[in-house]
Amino acid sequence: MYKLSQQRRFLFRCIACLALCLQASGFLTLLLLPDIVFAAEPTEPEIEIIPAKAAGTLWQVHTQIFKPAGSGPFPLIVFSHGRATTPAERQALQYPVLRGHVAYWMRKGFAVIAPLRPGYGATGGADLEANGIGISTQGVCSGEPKFERAIGNAADIVSDVVAWARQQKWVNDRKIILVGQSVGGITSVATAARNLPGVIGAINFSGGTGGDPVKRPAQSCYPEAITDLYKKYGHTSTIASLWLYAPNDLFWGPKMPKTWHQAFANAGGRAQFVLTGPVPNEDGHKLLAKGGRLWSSKVDPFIVQLGFK
Repeated sequence: MYKLSQQRRFLFRCIACLALCLQASGFLTLLLLPDIVFAAEPTEPEIEIIPAKAAGTLWQVHTQIFKPAGSGPFPLIVFSHGRATTPAERQALQYPVLRGHVAYWMRKGFAVIAPLRPGYGATGGADLEANGIGISTQGVCSGEPKFERAIGNAADIVSDVVAWARQQKWVNDRKIILVGQSVGGITSVATAARNLPGVIGAINFSGGTGGDPVKRPAQSCYPEAITDLYKKYGHTSTIASLWLYAPNDLFWGPKMPKTWHQAFANAGGRAQFVLTGPVPNEDGHKLLAKGGRLWSSKVDPFIVQLGFK
């Protein structure tokens, strides 16, 4: 008994030591208080090269695919990534969707596909999403915004990816949801406004373009041009969408997203707008990555609204 007790004490000391090490690294908090987006499952994507056309060119789009167990057909999430600020960062992009976000959808029975659009990562090629503006170190905006062209090119790629997906036997071609972050968020709204067959909903995380959290914190350049663009999308969109923004978003601030949503809704678009609580100790633009508790309580009922359990 004495030896067994001694072994237990040794084991407890080892566990306590490990806990201290993990706490120092910040990992213990992750284990004990997991945010929904970090509860990742160990899964590697399938890779598919999907032909998609934009700006008059046929691109070979490197796409990551995640499937639940089984043969399907599965309802599908088409995820659109955001835009890194520098060419080097865009070229280095390896993970167009967070693994934890994939896990969130897979637990609900969805497959997920995430294309790397032209100008990013393994797809490479020309930057089709340059928005035409510049911001000086003093925060002065310059140039002529070409937001519609940039987002249109992104939406062309996503549209062709959706068309490809609908031909796959493992996809339920009548249950597709478009989801995106930042530039990917507004791209998802733009693509949804095309009313593609099989697309039944869209989720816009912090969508927009023209911001810089360092040079112009919470005040993007030419936000009225985004207002006009969302208004245009609202004129044609017929499916339900959910828009999620945090008030401490350093790209847009709390005011303009409400204006953008109002323009979309006034034009006839169907969108539920949610200004979440602030993302703790982070730029609120990282809502998707760092604010799982803030957005999951809104996404869950939206999915039910679309007909999923």
